[in-house]
Amino acid sequence: MTTIRPFAPLRALAVLAALAALALGDLASAQAPAPGAGTYRPEVGQPGKDVVWVPTPDALVARMLDMAKLGRDDVLIDLGSGDGRTVVAAAKRGAQALGIELNADLVRLARQRAEREGVADRARFEVRDLFEQDLSGATVITMFLLTEINLKLRPTLLALKPGTRIVSNTFGMGDWQADETATVSRDAGCDDPWCTAMLWIVPARVAGAHHTPAGALTLEQTYQKLSGTLRRDGRALPVAGTVRGADVVLDAGGRALRGTVRDGRLELRP
Repeated sequence: MTTIRPFAPLRALAVLAALAALALGDLASAQAPAPGAGTYRPEVGQPGKDVVWVPTPDALVARMLDMAKLGRDDVLIDLGSGDGRTVVAAAKRGAQALGIELNADLVRLARQRAEREGVADRARFEVRDLFEQDLSGATVITMFLLTEINLKLRPTLLALKPGTRIVSNTFGMGDWQADETATVSRDAGCDDPWCTAMLWIVPARVAGAHHTPAGALTLEQTYQKLSGTLRRDGRALPVAGTVRGADVVLDAGGRALRGTVRDGRLELRP
């Protein structure tokens, strides 16, 4: 496994972001140890294996969970969970949540936070390399990592069950464009550079030939974007559309088609 080193400009930005957050007093409570818990206090910008540590503002955590439509039936995994704020926030919404963090001190701090907030039965934390974590049971993945780390994770994320929601703080997935992007304003409680949430819905694989009531459909797929041809009655119509989870929406020469992917087979609705 190749170790990716965070480069200096991002570390400097991280420290500047921390100073802005400290000015608001946001980090003071997050870093304070629970009574009797010891004296460990994480330093914003402290190095980790792949990235430096900078906490996601609470207002952005809330927006990320809103974008994922997180509910009680969800299982969330936070990659690089830091002080545990995203996992605890998810657990307070009733979800089962797991934080993966390589820094054992941060994991202890996160467990104390979960105990303090009364959600230790739903918020778990493990000391583990995020690249070694099995993500297959998650319905929601959250993360605040660098783009190059996201790109290393991308094949694994794309192989998850269609409909799995992935939400990132600020950093993207290269040419896999987000399905939705939202920025939290200063007035809404986010006053540092890390105020943008990006959502991806894992798309079903639908490329190939499909025999449908509408005709013979051939599709090409680039992430959630679809293109191709519909042949019917001796005519070839251009097709364009999207797949969001297992749901497909197509335009075939001006005709709207909708369907669902089941076991790799596209079923168009009448």
